[in-house]
Amino acid sequence: MTPYRKIKRDYRRQFFSNRRRGFSGVSLLLLILILVCIVGAILAFGYVFQAEVEATVNEFMGTPRPTPTLLANEYAQRGFAGFRDGQLDEALSDFALAVTQQPKDVAYLYEYGIILLESGNDQLAVEIADIAIAAAENDARGYALKARALMWSDAGAAIVEAVKGLERNPDFAPLHAALAIAYTNIGRYAEGLQRGIRATELDPLDSFGFRAYSIPLIYTGRSSEAITALEKAVAISPKLTAPYFELAAQYRKQNYQEMAVGIYRRILELEPDSAKAYLRICQTYAEIGEFLEGTRFCETATEIDPSYAPAWQYLGQLQYNRRNYESALDSLENCVANGSAAVECYYIRGLAYYFLGECSTAWDVLLEAFLYTSEQSIIDIINIGLGDIRANCPGFESAQLPTPIPPTPVPPTPIGGI
Repeated sequence: MTPYRKIKRDYRRQFFSNRRRGFSGVSLLLLILILVCIVGAILAFGYVFQAEVEATVNEFMGTPRPTPTLLANEYAQRGFAGFRDGQLDEALSDFALAVTQQPKDVAYLYEYGIILLESGNDQLAVEIADIAIAAAENDARGYALKARALMWSDAGAAIVEAVKGLERNPDFAPLHAALAIAYTNIGRYAEGLQRGIRATELDPLDSFGFRAYSIPLIYTGRSSEAITALEKAVAISPKLTAPYFELAAQYRKQNYQEMAVGIYRRILELEPDSAKAYLRICQTYAEIGEFLEGTRFCETATEIDPSYAPAWQYLGQLQYNRRNYESALDSLENCVANGSAAVECYYIRGLAYYFLGECSTAWDVLLEAFLYTSEQSIIDIINIGLGDIRANCPGFESAQLPTPIPPTPVPPTPIGGI
């Protein structure tokens, strides 16, 4: 049996000592690690949410949040919506961004090119068409885009491109639509009519097909049918202004000026700052003898777009007809300053200088006007003005009139009609 061992106690020491135990090395290291993790988490949180915090603060201070970058298909969807609503600038911007992300996607390139054409940028549309053809030479859309871009300026080249497209897809309606205009522009009206009919049959919901069909109808004197076609184009694309302008022009030719003015006012509902619409209203009023009323709309056109040379031209003509020669000079000088080559901005300006007694300037401007016309009726007016200067201005009695330029012979039509 194990003998009992008595524990000896030292009563000189307290049972519970006041001395505290310190941290061991392991505990201290663990604490440091925890602190590091906490600090790291705080820093990471701040880094991740820094942009959101800054955006929130900026928004609170009145600065809008930046728009996040979209995918190409999202830009394209926005572009389609903008084009459908007639917002061409916004649609162009969206499709440009889609093409930037997908530079070889023919669908994006084609739609981008179509909107460029609707905006009047035919040259860039040709370049986009070439990119589309290079990206997919068997896709008819690139050829259709190029044919449409060239159909007014180079009908022969447009026909070549459209035929190439038809070899890839003979039932692609925009190719037939482009051919309707191109063939009409080279005088092949019957073929233009056939192509226009075919375009509307293949795609009865394409506004451009009906617009294209109206061209051979107009050239063959079928104005009522052309108006019907353009009315269908307007119904299909009620937010695009181009079909409205074309329809109003046909009403004016049929002497339905009141109808035309109503259409131009509809354009102004869609585009309140359309200088072109104001100019057309000005011209339409002038056609029925309402010169003073028309002048107001021409003035508005120049106020909206001070660089719009056609508005300055027509305004100057109206002012000249009312014998307001000083104002006519100002308007026609603006016409020339903004790059116009319209002969009216030259010979009418020369006549205005003559009536204001500035014979030397009038003589020079009238001589310059010869460079901008080959129309015999205008040449006759210029010669009358020069004759009046010789007869009525001191020092010009012996001034020599220019030798008439012989007319340029019209070349015969090549075999084949192109």
